[in-house]
Amino acid sequence: MKLGLVSAILPEWSLAEVLAFASREGFATVEVMCWPVGRAERRFAGVTHIDVDALTPAKEDDIRGECASHGVELSGLGYYPNMLDPDPAVSSLAIAHFRNVIIAAEKLGLSSANTFVGRDWTKTVDENWPRFLEVWKPLVTFAEDHGVRIGIENCPMLFTRDEWPGGKNLFTSPAIWRRAFADIDSPAFGLNYDPSHLLLQDMDPILPLAEFKDKLFHLHAKDVLIDRAKLQNVGRFDFPLRWHQPRIPGYGGIDWSRFMAEVMRVGYDGPVCIEVEDDTFGQSLEGRLRAIRVARTILSPYFAT
Repeated sequence: MKLGLVSAILPEWSLAEVLAFASREGFATVEVMCWPVGRAERRFAGVTHIDVDALTPAKEDDIRGECASHGVELSGLGYYPNMLDPDPAVSSLAIAHFRNVIIAAEKLGLSSANTFVGRDWTKTVDENWPRFLEVWKPLVTFAEDHGVRIGIENCPMLFTRDEWPGGKNLFTSPAIWRRAFADIDSPAFGLNYDPSHLLLQDMDPILPLAEFKDKLFHLHAKDVLIDRAKLQNVGRFDFPLRWHQPRIPGYGGIDWSRFMAEVMRVGYDGPVCIEVEDDTFGQSLEGRLRAIRVARTILSPYFAT
């Protein structure tokens, strides 16, 4: 396994600056964000450290050179929109851009492109399913043709009023993963597994690892803290931001020693990239850098050689 970070943490820096920081701090890999250039519609989105729409052979060489000079690999390319948005214009743009992300991954010699499945948040899982298959079967085939694996993050994207009641990402539970992998049976279709999103749903983040060990393409390292007092006051059906808080690994409810032990036991040997959405460290660059360093200190013993 290789410990890394998600470049979305550092939107004000260039890719070269992110790689230099990762190298100085002892990280082996970085998941690089590849949103279309422009303004983000939500927090933690819209970060462009590689512009896949303007990726020339010269820029490809520059990226490879920066990685080599800093001794840091790219764990994969990341782009997390809603490809099943009920607005066809929004959906089609997201799908087209993700195809460019897949092509860019191939050009850079990378095996992973990470994203969300998406969802029409006003409909049930069953009502979303025909469109899920319509959109994702050809996307997975496209990835296969380019030698790239798609890792779907299991975030529910159900935190605020505009995402209520179903959330904007279908891939939230083992039951759904099982169904999806049966209907789209491909070695190029798997998980970018984030344990915090299972804990948010009062599920065991360790239990699914064994069943889905062959579908673990990429891991995010993030924790979550459930505020039990607030939950007792407002209940599980209130907006999750009212009763939970994203934390860095070790500062929430996940037992990381048990989690990493099971990750190792099932044979996962890929990247584990730290995410920072933990406002207890502050939203400033200085605070986010401190959060990265603290998370690295907590997780680094599991990566000792």
